[in-house]
Amino acid sequence: MSPAEEMTRDEEVTGFAGTDRYFLAPELGSIVNIALVMGKPLLLMGEAGTGKTQLAFEVARALSMNIYVARCKSTMKGEELCYDHDTVARLYESRFGSAETGRDPAKFDDYIVYGPIGKAFLAEEKGVLLLDEIDKTESDVQDNLLDILEDYEFTIREIDRKISAKNKPFIVITSNAKKELSDPFLRRCYCHYIEFPTPDQMRQIILLHYPKTSEKLVSVALDIFYDLREQGFEKSPATSEILNWIGALEHEGISPSDLRKKSYRERVPFLGVLLKRAGDIQAYTDNYNGQHNPNSFRERGY
Repeated sequence: MSPAEEMTRDEEVTGFAGTDRYFLAPELGSIVNIALVMGKPLLLMGEAGTGKTQLAFEVARALSMNIYVARCKSTMKGEELCYDHDTVARLYESRFGSAETGRDPAKFDDYIVYGPIGKAFLAEEKGVLLLDEIDKTESDVQDNLLDILEDYEFTIREIDRKISAKNKPFIVITSNAKKELSDPFLRRCYCHYIEFPTPDQMRQIILLHYPKTSEKLVSVALDIFYDLREQGFEKSPATSEILNWIGALEHEGISPSDLRKKSYRERVPFLGVLLKRAGDIQAYTDNYNGQHNPNSFRERGY
């Protein structure tokens, strides 16, 4: 049976076209909807702040699905994403009683704690399963997930019970490319690299969040923002930073003409909203204490 034919057994999925809070580039929109229809995991790559994680939440919101989230860590084991057996609680309650919890130490199932994969597979309705920052995990964890993501099932090894997805979730996996993912893992996914938004795309993103913001303020803010990104900081400001910064500028009533003043251009207001690393802030400060780069903060005619 083909993936498209198999999809008819699952709950029908409506296409995703972006939301009032998420700007969806055409190619990204296409690959999201292909993955939804074909029932394949979607691996989103790109630098932090390009909307990889938020996409999963917006798909869930737009399509009225529950979302099951795994925030991946270097210490994480693949099995715990599926389930855990609380042996400590079982031993404790077998010795001291379980009246308060109502569990029976003789019953293995009473002490199974399902992880996000297990919850998504057991859900009565199709949901979104987000494996966030999979590149933080070790390679053996990724290998352990290969068959689970392809077959939509896992085994509770202590009792040799197979858990198959009642409704295959839409799986979104994100990676900031901290580590290379294995070829077998990549083969099981549709992969898409989200480019950092262009100034025009960023303008549309800002207007989704701040529809009443002055276009002139947005233009000057974008000028400063993209020039900061060109300075080679350890952590360049990303989408979330400029959105928070626009909010701060509006709250304090800072106008486009204020931002054009030399005093503002040489000392960006609320710099800590844009730059988060102490070394980057210090480097910026040092640059304007006698080491100003004449190519910085170029006027772009706004």
